[in-house]
Amino acid sequence: MDSNAPVEAGESYDVTIEDIAREGDGIARVSGFVVFVPETKVGDEVTIKVTKVMRKFAFGEVA
Repeated sequence: MDSNAPVEAGESYDVTIEDIAREGDGIARVSGFVVFVPETKVGDEVTIKVTKVMRKFAFGEVA
């Protein structure tokens, strides 16, 4: 895991979905760091749980 990531796997964050990825996942940002969140739409304000952290982005799910 990259220590530069502002999110941690297993942690929860309150986010707003800002965009939709090509694959259809919602895109949220935590301190500018992209988190992909499936089954969300633009404007959703959700609490997510981060499931996996990569070097440039992370994956989460609605908590």
